[in-house]
Amino acid sequence: MASMRVSRLVNRAFVNYSYININSTVNRHLNKSRRFYCAVAENAPIVSEAEKQLQEQIVKLTEEKESLHEKVKDFTDKYQRTLADRENVRQRLEKQIIDAKKFGIQGFCKDLLEVTDVFRKAIESVSKEEVKSGDNNLKTLYDGLIMTENQLLTVFRRHGLTQVKPDIGDKFDPSEQEAMFELADPEKAPGSVAHLIRTGWKLHDRCIRSSQVGVIKD
Repeated sequence: MASMRVSRLVNRAFVNYSYININSTVNRHLNKSRRFYCAVAENAPIVSEAEKQLQEQIVKLTEEKESLHEKVKDFTDKYQRTLADRENVRQRLEKQIIDAKKFGIQGFCKDLLEVTDVFRKAIESVSKEEVKSGDNNLKTLYDGLIMTENQLLTVFRRHGLTQVKPDIGDKFDPSEQEAMFELADPEKAPGSVAHLIRTGWKLHDRCIRSSQVGVIKD
């Protein structure tokens, strides 16, 4: 009987020990879990605040990137326009230099045209019949005027100075001709040259003196 009582006491003690041990283990795990979730709960606001700051920084950097992109685009456009303006200035200066070389003698040429007008009037003032029937001195003088005029025209052509001398019946060209009067002639085309009053002149491709003409009425 005594041994059975001892055995029961031992079993009860073992059960109590096991129960206490299990409770202790469970409580230990519960406390550990409780501490973990408390830590997570405490750190959650910190993580959210960090994420918020990161998002704000991303937005700010994105805006700065877009702003810098616009500035780069603006600077690129300005640079390209500057290059285009510089090229236009270079071309204008180059053209001005070429024009200065081509038309630098324009004023001098205009003065010489008055000399050719005098030669032409002197030649036209004497008819060919008078030259043929006159003395040799008149013929020599006349031939000298013709030769001088021809030589002068040759020199003019050498420097790009040519005559604007429309034929009768040519269409009137206001860029090179000046209409001094109009006349009616049903047999001729309206707007055509009917009479040449004065020869015009061009220096290269520029008309420096318009020819004066009479034009058929429209």
